[in-house]
Amino acid sequence: MLGNFTYSNPTKLYFGQNALDGLNEELPKYGKNVLLVYGGGSIKKNGIYDKVVKILKDNGKEIFEDAGVMPNPTTEKLKEGIERARKAKADLILAVGGGSVCDYAKAVSISANCDEDAWEKYFIRFEDVSCKIIPVGCILTMVGTGSEMNGGSVITNHEQKLKIGHVFGDNVFPKFSILNPEFTFTLPRYQMISGIYDIMSHILEQYFSGDDDNTSDYIMEGLLRSLIHSANIAVEDPTNYEARSNIMWIATWALNTLVAKGKSTDWMVHMLGQAVGAYTDATHGMTLSAVSIPYYRFIMPFGLKKFARYATNVWNIDPSGKTDEQTADEGLIAMQAWMKKIGLVMNISQFGVTPDMIDGITKSTFVMDGGYKILTSDDIKSVLKASL
Repeated sequence: MLGNFTYSNPTKLYFGQNALDGLNEELPKYGKNVLLVYGGGSIKKNGIYDKVVKILKDNGKEIFEDAGVMPNPTTEKLKEGIERARKAKADLILAVGGGSVCDYAKAVSISANCDEDAWEKYFIRFEDVSCKIIPVGCILTMVGTGSEMNGGSVITNHEQKLKIGHVFGDNVFPKFSILNPEFTFTLPRYQMISGIYDIMSHILEQYFSGDDDNTSDYIMEGLLRSLIHSANIAVEDPTNYEARSNIMWIATWALNTLVAKGKSTDWMVHMLGQAVGAYTDATHGMTLSAVSIPYYRFIMPFGLKKFARYATNVWNIDPSGKTDEQTADEGLIAMQAWMKKIGLVMNISQFGVTPDMIDGITKSTFVMDGGYKILTSDDIKSVLKASL
């Protein structure tokens, strides 16, 4: 392990079939006014909404609602949420949904008591929080982002064609999160698969960095093997509790800051995917899958030993009699075959991206410096063209 780091994660998790009971333990800690945040209304169809509202009322809470959070929360929606939180004088923001709902709730929580423009302050200037934060709690209905146990928030500005994530400190982490795998059973297959790849991409973004003997790498290889195994089961049997519970737990540990310790981390797949998403509003996990193989093939020569290790320890490629390049190549071939098998999107043209959009997407792509190669503008164009 190289470098120095501190580790703190203040989020309390309630996991399992009875996890929602944890809401009764948490609610007495907060004031009367609760802003209930959710998406398009699926929680009303599957009964989760009624269960949550009953618990809130039983605990004497005044409920204010902020519905309609979209998969890629926008600056316009954020402004709406800020006004709703202010009008409610919210003591707690309770997010019920997937990562986008949790991301959005955190953005509202740090902005409602701030007089400055939230987009400019947090997502353009990347400033720390200087205003009073409204506490957030999350009830997950979709897994993938890890937003239930981290300080990340991603917001899209359609006018500027930018989709930007800001990872805040542990003061912005949800105070508690409720994870019942059964709440994810009714999720459409496309969304489930997208979430699965978002999890994988989070792990790989951290794994493909550094070349020291790092405990975090061993943990990530185990998480990846478990994810692949459980995903294979879940795509065939979406209501398999064991598989879905494993996927939910892996998602949390993939991005709750633990495995990043001692790592420089990469995050270029996310930067590329988010730039594509800003232009197309495509599902996040699918934008990642569409650019991943071209990107990893591009950087593989610069991190060859790690890619060979990945092939052997995650995809069971026998390195005997092979060069590192041959082993690494077979690993990416195995990864690509698995991605196609479970139904992931493999090229950005499926989102409507055309060659004439490449220059604009390139300009919208933030360049990170923690991976095996710092990409130039021409490098980004090459990867995006290979992703078509």
